[in-house]
Amino acid sequence: MSLKQVPLHSIHQQAGAKIVPFAGFEMPVRYSSDLDEHNTVRNAVGVFDVSHMGEFMLKGEHAIGLINKVSANDAHALYDGKVQYSYLPNGKGGIVDDLLVYRINEHEYMLVVNASNIDKDWNWISQYNTDGAVEMINISDEMSLFAVQGPLAAKAMQSLTEENLDAIGYYTFVKTNFAGCANVIVSATGYTGAGGFEIYVSNHQAEAVWNAIMEAGAPYGIKPIGLGARDTLRLEMGYNLYGNDITDETSPIEAGLGWVTKFTHDFIDADVLKQQKEQGVPRKLAGFTMIDRGIPRGHYEIADADGNTIGEVTSGTQSPTLGKGIGLGYVPTALSKPGSTIYIKVRDKLLQAEVVKLPFVR
Repeated sequence: MSLKQVPLHSIHQQAGAKIVPFAGFEMPVRYSSDLDEHNTVRNAVGVFDVSHMGEFMLKGEHAIGLINKVSANDAHALYDGKVQYSYLPNGKGGIVDDLLVYRINEHEYMLVVNASNIDKDWNWISQYNTDGAVEMINISDEMSLFAVQGPLAAKAMQSLTEENLDAIGYYTFVKTNFAGCANVIVSATGYTGAGGFEIYVSNHQAEAVWNAIMEAGAPYGIKPIGLGARDTLRLEMGYNLYGNDITDETSPIEAGLGWVTKFTHDFIDADVLKQQKEQGVPRKLAGFTMIDRGIPRGHYEIADADGNTIGEVTSGTQSPTLGKGIGLGYVPTALSKPGSTIYIKVRDKLLQAEVVKLPFVR
């Protein structure tokens, strides 16, 4: 299958990005070094082109009913300009995908899904759209998405809009003029834990908006950031990555998503998930930091003190902020409590690690 390209592919090439295959796209993984880019976002401001993400519009009076059928969080809690994190249960106790739900107005919503799951999610939601009662439009190929992240993001971007960026609350958004373009969604969301905004623009506006972001951010040291740093930033926050930490085979209760599983409405798998939440689950996704020197990587075995395999690492890296190895993995519930000792098998050696409370970086 041929890989897709984001609209600004040539701009990233000109900026010296290393391009790699990711989720069906050719994506910039880094421009300079992962460490430099990570620290830029943690301490100042950087911009990611994440235009590979998928966007669906759901319209009509039955839109909220469809959303509440297929997703575990309760969309009735939304108001105009509010964003909600949720996931799609798969009917077998696993997860189709995690996503964001944007309420534009009472009868119009935008769903933002993972790039690797665009077709899968579209087909899954469509089968519950009985008689086509909800107008569904897949606008993924028409939209570009830039994540301007870091503690200086609001200051760096303020000259591009008359909206007071500091007044946009976390997980809320405005539709406004931005960088001379109309109807741009500026959302106080992101996947780094460093603060900032996600900017949704139509493809024909993308280059102008990207250039304006780079120009406005120049006095604040803005840099383009690749997927390498995006992964270390999200992992330091303990954020799940679909395909690694959550999949069709993982229970959302095991994965720590009970907080967005609301039994105030009837949704797919509600009964089985309620039973899991009440009775407990045999394993849980836990965060751990390395005590012994070593870097945990995905699929490394997790063992107990006797060397028995009890799980595997789902995500792992060397934390640039903490200067030590960190990771996520499923372990027996009894060993998922902070302070528990586990061992990571690295090149046939058992290296000691400690289960910790997430996020790794506060």
